[in-house]
Amino acid sequence: MNGAWEKYSRPAAESAALSLKIPFNEPTVLQRLSQQLEDYLAALSPDRRIVIVCVGTDRSTGDSLGPLVGTALAREYSPLFDLYGTLDEPVHAMNLGDTLLKIMRTSRQPFVIAVDACLGQVSSVGCIQLGSGPVKPGAGVNKELPPVGDIHMTGIVNVGGFMEYFVLQNTRLNLVVKMSDIIAQSLLKAVRQARGSSVIPFALPD
Repeated sequence: MNGAWEKYSRPAAESAALSLKIPFNEPTVLQRLSQQLEDYLAALSPDRRIVIVCVGTDRSTGDSLGPLVGTALAREYSPLFDLYGTLDEPVHAMNLGDTLLKIMRTSRQPFVIAVDACLGQVSSVGCIQLGSGPVKPGAGVNKELPPVGDIHMTGIVNVGGFMEYFVLQNTRLNLVVKMSDIIAQSLLKAVRQARGSSVIPFALPD
């Protein structure tokens, strides 16, 4: 599925300038994330549908970041974007490929924002990352899954490098919930700022 949707190409220097890594408890985290997201969205053609894909499963505490973000977004229902991946209907290893195919069938040239949990260095735990290009779900636990997203938001929920499944399952729920809330708020704020006054095409019938 790599390259299944049209990527918005930027010069490398510009892409680096728009990338961001910030601790979830930084006082300006919401403002900075939403502004960076808005910068990405403002460059889009108005006829490109925004699609948010929240990857993960509630069967693992650390990997529940994506579904928690999706559930928070679903509670604030908005016609400005399409949403895939909630606690009720998660997008995970077993249905990721089918979900991407459905997106391609129901939206013309969608702009996909991927949300997922990841593992990292001790010093980075609790950081939220935003950058251009796809996220690679399952990479931290050595799974081969399709890359997802024109841009990505990831939350570093725990330390990587050893016993990844065990580490994800023993991640503090408190941290994951707080990070998911910030990610969801920043997405809503950015989409509303970038598209709130525009007429956005709805998805095509499935």
